Amino acid sequence: MAHDSDTYDGILLGAGHNALVLQAYLGRAGLKTVCLERSSMPGGGLVTAEDPRNPGFLHNTHSFFHRAITYMPWYRDLELERRGARYLEPELNVALVQKDGNVLEWWTDFEKTAASFERFSPKDARAVRRWRDDFVPILEQIIGPEGRTPPIPAAERRALLGRSAHGRLLLETSELSPQEFVLREFEHPVVQAGLLFFNGLREVDLRCKGFGHHIPILLAAAGKAQMCVGGSAGLARALVRAVHETGGEIRYLAEPRRILVEGGKAVGVETASGERIKARHFVVSGLNPHQTFLDLMDPAHVPAAWRNKASGFTYNLIAPLFGLNLDLRERPVYSAEKQFPHLAKALMVILGLESYGQYPEIVEHHERGEIPPTVMWGSTPTVFDPSQAPAGHHTAFMWEKLPYRLHGDARNWDKAKEAHGRDMLRLWTQHAPNLEGAVIDSFTRSALDTERTLPNMREGDLLVGAFTHGQIGHDRPFPGAGHYRGHVNGLYLCGSSSHPGGNITGLPGYNCAQVLHADLGLAAHWAPEPAAAVLGRLH
Repeated sequence: MAHDSDTYDGILLGAGHNALVLQAYLGRAGLKTVCLERSSMPGGGLVTAEDPRNPGFLHNTHSFFHRAITYMPWYRDLELERRGARYLEPELNVALVQKDGNVLEWWTDFEKTAASFERFSPKDARAVRRWRDDFVPILEQIIGPEGRTPPIPAAERRALLGRSAHGRLLLETSELSPQEFVLREFEHPVVQAGLLFFNGLREVDLRCKGFGHHIPILLAAAGKAQMCVGGSAGLARALVRAVHETGGEIRYLAEPRRILVEGGKAVGVETASGERIKARHFVVSGLNPHQTFLDLMDPAHVPAAWRNKASGFTYNLIAPLFGLNLDLRERPVYSAEKQFPHLAKALMVILGLESYGQYPEIVEHHERGEIPPTVMWGSTPTVFDPSQAPAGHHTAFMWEKLPYRLHGDARNWDKAKEAHGRDMLRLWTQHAPNLEGAVIDSFTRSALDTERTLPNMREGDLLVGAFTHGQIGHDRPFPGAGHYRGHVNGLYLCGSSSHPGGNITGLPGYNCAQVLHADLGLAAHWAPEPAAAVLGRLH
């Protein structure tokens, strides 16, 4: 039988990084909050796990490459460095290694990146420089501010952008798909492949119009991929400290069963154990729309239109990750290091990608539920942070995009994953022959494993929802819910299924904090200027 527990100003569902960011801001405003987390660990995808068979070998099994985290406003506001988070941004950020030993490089120093492109195509190097110069002001004046504030309706946004040259260039570029943009602007197949991989295949469908601007935004961005010292869980630990030090509470192994609604307002949560926790002002869900509106709410409290929209929320076909993790006696030594010795210090290494022409084949395999020829990317974290393995040893991983439903059924991965891990290791060893005798142990993780441990990532979608029309910007997760508010008073959304979406950015939580502060009449001197005001000044 249900029994009432304490009453809080607000309740948060799921201790993913977005919810923790939000909870820390609410604590700073003096609110008493509790976060309910079904697992025993905070942080969602911020997992750093010790190999149970080999103590001391730490593996980041879900999230590792954190793009420009130290540039995020919440990282500064919540003083996460003081609270224990520390990030590295290696100079050779990404290296695409070809089977012939050539390497396409992305550096933190843009001129080094352009010089690498020039070895493949002087024309492409000129295009890289031109688009970078054109989009630096667009990133600084439009895209950056838009990601850090609640979105505005698409029609209003388009009208505001149309008033300036920068805004019009952004709109024109956005009309294209990433594939169309890259094929139009770049000529070399390796350059095309690298650009589409780095900010295409990993996030959006390359064929989808509306995302052509992702490529020049990548070129213009000052912040690159970063890694957290001690493992990705270090960011989760710092966020938990920020929550606790501002008076917030986190309850683990506390699975929500139902969001309580009375008089058209969200007033609390009932847990799977029968406890009823009351909320004076709000309930915030960091979960996906299916969980929030269909699993946790009485159908009588959800209008049919909202139920239909939540039911129709779609997940990325090409987002699911397959992972191979290694415990090593020594780091992978790539044959290409003979010509490019700096490859030994590359943060991200891409293998198996030779030309743009592989992309259609990868998509077709995903659509059929089949394993495509391997294209994978990964890192050896211990090259930069020896604390993640015993002295003199290393950990390394490779990730690959593989279909969730293998031959029509995700459960087929349970039998197939070890064999595919061996296939990945064979490709890896072709590029780094010393792996032949360096592997102490290994394990794999499929998209089904991801869904089992992180059920908000339905169908293994680490981005928690497809980036398609109808699910972006003010319409994410769906039209009517794009302002971080639910359909009843006091119900809010803060997860990756809200704008600006998945990956470790903390921005859905940061933006939801702005909305909650405004709705509750709380001072938020830290909050940026609204997007409409920023875009309204463009000329």
